[in-house]
Amino acid sequence: MERSYESVAALVYRASGPLAGHLGQFVASLIEQQYAASVIYIKARHALVFDRWLAKRRVTLADLGEAHIEQYQGRSRHRSICAETRRRERSEVSELLRFLRARGAWGTGDLDTTPADDFAAGFEQHLQKHQGLASATIERYRRFASQFLHERFGTGEVDLRVLRPMDATEFVQRQAKRMQPPALKCVVNAIRSFLRYAQYRGDVAPELVAAVPAVATWTITPPLPRAISAEHAQCALDSCDLRTPLGLRDRAVLLLLARLGLRAHEIIALQLQDCDWDAGCLRVRSKGGRECLLPMPIDVGEAIAAYLERGRPASTDRHLFLRSKAPIRGLMEGSGAIGSIVRYALGRAKVDAPHRGSHQFRHALAVRMFKQGASLAEIGEVLRHRSPQSTSIYARVDISSLRSLALPWPGGAR
Repeated sequence: MERSYESVAALVYRASGPLAGHLGQFVASLIEQQYAASVIYIKARHALVFDRWLAKRRVTLADLGEAHIEQYQGRSRHRSICAETRRRERSEVSELLRFLRARGAWGTGDLDTTPADDFAAGFEQHLQKHQGLASATIERYRRFASQFLHERFGTGEVDLRVLRPMDATEFVQRQAKRMQPPALKCVVNAIRSFLRYAQYRGDVAPELVAAVPAVATWTITPPLPRAISAEHAQCALDSCDLRTPLGLRDRAVLLLLARLGLRAHEIIALQLQDCDWDAGCLRVRSKGGRECLLPMPIDVGEAIAAYLERGRPASTDRHLFLRSKAPIRGLMEGSGAIGSIVRYALGRAKVDAPHRGSHQFRHALAVRMFKQGASLAEIGEVLRHRSPQSTSIYARVDISSLRSLALPWPGGAR
């Protein structure tokens, strides 16, 4: 049976519980996000069932707590409902509760938090305001700081003055039992950053920051950059169907990767106003909160313009690139959206590349510039590296040139 917005309105009209005054706005927000009427009907139906359950137990929004939600979601375990339906129900109710929380209709000010959570939240705000880190990095640092505080203080008061060097060392050792060195480095960086924040507050001495152990990776030289070949990159670009909105978006994204060497999070953060069409420039927000203007190559500009004219969905969201399916909004940072675009493009082109991530296009740009005679300083400027050491790895890709610099082995053939 084909569902329509009229059938959704009929469902909303039948609501008489504590959610009745909010379901109309909830449906309106779903329409604004361009969900199909059939999808909105399912979401509204789950909301109506939840509303009736609350009304039957005389639970108001002011009284609604986590225990009620767990009880509602647990009721389906005793019924003949498949696991997929239970999962869908939990997802729909969670979306409704997020909407109510955002509107201030539920869950404001009565969250069950511990002093450790509050301290970690203060650390997160400090990182956002003063450090200029990527949001995904800030979230990881906050999570590890919260875990460190919970393991040390539990649900009690947090007194950083009693911390000892062994507290940080033992925490890192516990994480080392379940993590590989690259992931463990993130833990170490997070704890070191948190203790610097505590030192900034005057709660700990500098010696405690220095006591955080380092992670030995036993690498003498950095790995060779994983660059996609020019042929494979072109095949990925050619695989985009320019007759569809999705193909127009993916081609513009791939060209930004290939021509400008942008990072995935830089593409996700692009806004409509970042395209300066008169000057032919693109404003890019890089690591550390830095902004820079990059020249917009002709093919990149044409691809972005084609997407804006014929592919980008109508939306109030100011992000340059949007999701192709509801909810229509900007690509979420840390979601792997750009990497997925690359993987699907390589799959469509039937390219059996050894690497599938988006960073290989950035490496390919640097390798191509180096082989064409660009200096490492010039490559670093294009890639917006802050340290020459980050660029030095590309000196190892031209083996024929490096071979001429090698000294004769003592006693070897002349």
